[in-house]
Amino acid sequence: MNNDCNTARPLVMHIDLNSCFATVEQQARPQLRGRPVGIVNRATDQTSIVTASYEAKAMGVKLGMKLRDARKLCPTLVGIESDPPKYRYVYHKLMAIMSDYSPHFTMKSIDEGVIDFAQSPASIRERNLVEVGQEIKRRLREEIGRAMRCNIGIAPNRFLAKTAASLHKPDGLDIITHENLRATLLDLSLQDLTGIASRNEHRLNAVGIYTPLQMLDADRATLRLAFKSVVGDWWYQRLRGWEVDDVQYDMKSCGRQYVIERRELPRSDVLQRLHHLVESVGTKLRSQGKSARGVGVYARLYAASTPGEATNGRWGRRGNYWHETYLAPLPFYTNQAIWEIARRLFEHVPNGDIREIGVHCYHLHDGADRQLVLFGDQFVREQQVTWAIDEVNNRWGERTIHSADTLGTGIYVKQKIPFGSTRYL
Repeated sequence: MNNDCNTARPLVMHIDLNSCFATVEQQARPQLRGRPVGIVNRATDQTSIVTASYEAKAMGVKLGMKLRDARKLCPTLVGIESDPPKYRYVYHKLMAIMSDYSPHFTMKSIDEGVIDFAQSPASIRERNLVEVGQEIKRRLREEIGRAMRCNIGIAPNRFLAKTAASLHKPDGLDIITHENLRATLLDLSLQDLTGIASRNEHRLNAVGIYTPLQMLDADRATLRLAFKSVVGDWWYQRLRGWEVDDVQYDMKSCGRQYVIERRELPRSDVLQRLHHLVESVGTKLRSQGKSARGVGVYARLYAASTPGEATNGRWGRRGNYWHETYLAPLPFYTNQAIWEIARRLFEHVPNGDIREIGVHCYHLHDGADRQLVLFGDQFVREQQVTWAIDEVNNRWGERTIHSADTLGTGIYVKQKIPFGSTRYL
């Protein structure tokens, strides 16, 4: 057995709000407490469950299940369309609570956060962190609402802290140290480990590893062989409590997509929805202080059709999927600039009934002031208007000001709940 585990005092805490969106709705609507609740992004039977309350999970309702199928398992299931402003409010409340304990805290998603107590003031760092965890649980109930619950895990690194937070749901609090690490891993399967899905499980099986305990006991060479890269070294350290996941990744692209709400929607209406997506992408881009050189548009069609003529060969079809991109010589960032490119690209979508559309910006650059170099005085005015609109929308709410072309599209193209990233919250 390898014995080079991190023996330092565990100072990393992972906080995971239990069934966050469903619980927030139960907090906001007391009549839903104790009842099975499923959150969906669109109020139709064909839409998928994005979060289920623990009452619904007990009846077999799972993430990704169609609302129609979920109701067969749980006839009393209450389906609720998602309400992102509520979840953003809870996100900011949780972030404010976490900031009271350390200057080094990170929101990993809208419902998960990590506190590094190694950089906390001594008066906080020297406290019993189990007691601090209980205090945070109490503050969630007092400062957000009594229906709010969370799981908390404490460990020497982020990975083991997240593992600890998953051990006893809901409302659990667990700690993993070098002393109980083996006993903890003994009760888990490979896919219980964050980052080990079926593909990685097969890779580990191929080198004779079938359990987390066997993975812990494997040497570096075996893990490098399994993952065929330096990732094996990361897993070797991660399982032993050494930190390898405290990394910030730069933004590579930003985009949005939308599933058309009904078949045979006129192209003019589809184009309006694409314009709505462009405005959302432009806002995201500028909120991160970025400009872009590239725009890509894609569409999925219900039935195969004959593609039209391509422009400079920048298009592709795979089955009923079409896409086209454009790379400009210099960066841009305003909605108008992105829309002008996206609109031209969309003109090449093949004939047929469109099922889904999407737009993204890529080849990103830091700074949102270089568009002037390319476009001159006309876009000085456009820049000033863009900044003024962003200021109004930031103060009074998303889409307080938007293009007349997208008037009325907001009832269809709604902001989805961001699971994997907190950049835009």
